[in-house]
Amino acid sequence: MEDLKLLPSKQQGVVLLTALIMVIAVTGIAVTLMSSSTVDIKITNAAQEREVAENQLIGEVLRVIASEAKKGADSNFFLTRDETKTDTGKFDSDGNKKYILEKDITEAGHDMKSIMTNMNRGSLELNCPRSYSYTAGVSCNMIQVATTIEYGSKSKHSLTIVTGIAQEMASIGKGI
Repeated sequence: MEDLKLLPSKQQGVVLLTALIMVIAVTGIAVTLMSSSTVDIKITNAAQEREVAENQLIGEVLRVIASEAKKGADSNFFLTRDETKTDTGKFDSDGNKKYILEKDITEAGHDMKSIMTNMNRGSLELNCPRSYSYTAGVSCNMIQVATTIEYGSKSKHSLTIVTGIAQEMASIGKGI
């Protein structure tokens, strides 16, 4: 009992101070881990949204091509350069109107926009890409279809797939 009287009656609080420092350090580590996991979740969600949008877009591209193919001779893919010419409302340096060779082929009820561009350079007989032998009287109709989807929260992201289509044709009266 006499040894207990030698202890100071006023405590220093070193253990309490050390415990508080440890709690602050552990809390800091926990907050850092939680915020990094939140960022990881956001990145994962964004990647998933893009993947879904890309798959929807590829499906729409295939649907547009199939829809135009079903139309047969009435397909927009057979339009001439003059039939796809759209006035931009602008003029070049010589004062001539500027035109683009595009046509909106988006079907009603579809929210993804599909724009067809005529890639032909004029009434020339062209060899189609991947053609091994040229056949007289057969020409190549070259077009591209750009389909765009907007995705993400508030549709602030957009993704576009551009598809090139080259088709051999027996007549140069259409498509060239």
